Amino acid sequence: MLFDSRKQEVIIIAETNESSIARITEELQNKGFYNFKFAVNGTEIYNISREYYENPEAIGLIIISDDLPGCQIKDLYTSFSDGDGGVFIPIIVLKKNLYSDFDWTLGDRYLVHHLKEHYSSVELQMAVNFFICLKNEKYLRYKQEERLLTELSERELVDARLRYLVVHDELTGLLNRSSLEQHIQLTLNRNNSRNFSQDSVLLFIDLDRFSLFNELEGFDVGDRLLVEVIGLIRNALNNVGLFARIDSDKFGLYLDNCTILQAEIWSKKIKTSIDNFRFIIEKIAYNITVSIGLSSLNSAKSILHPRELIFQAHQACCMAKTYGGNAVWKYDSEDAAIRERHRDIYWVPIIREALISKRFFLVFQPVVKLINGEVSHYEVLIRLRGEDGVMIDPGEFIPAAERMGLIHGIDLWVVESAIDYLADLPTEQSYISLAVNLSSIAFQDLSLLPTIKQKLEMTGVRAERLTFEITETAAVENYKQTRSMINHIRALGCHFALDDFGAGFCSFNYLKTFPVDYVKIDGQFITNLLNDETDQMLVRSMHQIAKKMGKKTIAEFVECPKTIHFLREIGIDYGQGYIFGKPNEQLLERNAFHDLVNSSVQAEIFAKFKIKPCSRYS
Repeated sequence: MLFDSRKQEVIIIAETNESSIARITEELQNKGFYNFKFAVNGTEIYNISREYYENPEAIGLIIISDDLPGCQIKDLYTSFSDGDGGVFIPIIVLKKNLYSDFDWTLGDRYLVHHLKEHYSSVELQMAVNFFICLKNEKYLRYKQEERLLTELSERELVDARLRYLVVHDELTGLLNRSSLEQHIQLTLNRNNSRNFSQDSVLLFIDLDRFSLFNELEGFDVGDRLLVEVIGLIRNALNNVGLFARIDSDKFGLYLDNCTILQAEIWSKKIKTSIDNFRFIIEKIAYNITVSIGLSSLNSAKSILHPRELIFQAHQACCMAKTYGGNAVWKYDSEDAAIRERHRDIYWVPIIREALISKRFFLVFQPVVKLINGEVSHYEVLIRLRGEDGVMIDPGEFIPAAERMGLIHGIDLWVVESAIDYLADLPTEQSYISLAVNLSSIAFQDLSLLPTIKQKLEMTGVRAERLTFEITETAAVENYKQTRSMINHIRALGCHFALDDFGAGFCSFNYLKTFPVDYVKIDGQFITNLLNDETDQMLVRSMHQIAKKMGKKTIAEFVECPKTIHFLREIGIDYGQGYIFGKPNEQLLERNAFHDLVNSSVQAEIFAKFKIKPCSRYS
């Protein structure tokens, strides 16, 4: 049984006998068909079908007399019923001429049925229903096959694109890093198999300040810049070497069978080409520069994997950037700057793991009142306990943490741990206060102030029990931001000390307006104080100026009782050094140094505190 939608399809009746037309129409109308088109010759059949050129499936079938004038029925089969081009229009032939000369054995390829001249109504209706259903089934099958072929074709295109992207970068069309590594590996294999070295050089090319350009103009414009820069480099190279995109704005140029001197020439040519280029956006012209790192591949270097060569070239490029950019730098494993970067990279996972596994710990060094020998407060210092249990001095890892962007995490850990330590002390030790060392860039971290405030509120520790120390150099370099942050932290009730005072060149000028409570005189003026009149004069001046400004003075690196005596004479308020105690995890007694400060019997003092005269402070 046909759906109503199928009965809406057009039925073309091609017949000249009016009674036959009337009979066919009436019998089909009785079964719900109503959309008829009539043709009296072959030409009209084709004219009617042209109306449905864009939608041939709207034609249900053709009923045609075998004696229709101007019609070659065999051609009609070929045009409409064999499915060529997706056109499936069944044909029912009303057989009147027993001796017609067209081929009656066309077979299953065509949707054709022959009705005898004296057909019954049932035969006609069954033929119409069957062929319309068959036509639609064949059309659906054709569409499915067509869709499958389209999907296969699209899949082939996708596969081809994926094969391309496996070895190429989509934006630039350059080789990608994986493909570059494969080419380098071929050279390594070749050198190893032939037991000789063929010099090759990798150029690591990095655009200077490209991230800033992206911030100003957006990523789309940044992509345009990259494409233009690549064009410049290709023109400068004249198709020399293998050119690959390693990362966002980082590229590798692999020059096989090339010496380091030749590579330097190519590098300078690339740099000059980009130096002379101006990237224009509307009315703004940008000058672009690049840093280039060189790493050579030869038998003198035991490079086992392409990534080692890329790593070395990248390290050299980083050094070029460190020294201002727009430069070419050759990798040298003996280069002090390169070795420093290696040390930095070595420390990064250790520092991260130490923060997670709590292998950092605090030690405390007393700061003593020189007037009576009582401990005024304790300076908090950070230490790292290695996996073997050996203590690691901060001089080993703090510089690396500052260079590698991990110092803020350490600063916050020290601040929180120091406040927790004060909170855990018994009530009878609530007088104890701590001086916390902060890094040179601590005040660039906007989370420092809220961390201190929240931690003090959570623990109930009085803010005046905390003094924060910042070096003079750091204070001068970030003067406005540091001064603002100090004012905010002091507003909580905390104190501040200016560490290493006197080491800079603008000390007194900045001291006049810098909001600190203590001035720590740099140890270089204290270690040889007894024998150097210039140091004595400078220390006197520092103390007098600090006193006029209402600030207390602390002398670092105090090593001998005689030094204590001299510092007391000129009025220095506090002393700190190994003679009073090394940094220790335990706090010393409050009055432990009363005899040391007030007695002149040095031998007894040395014996009591187990120290050597003038021991070196570190």
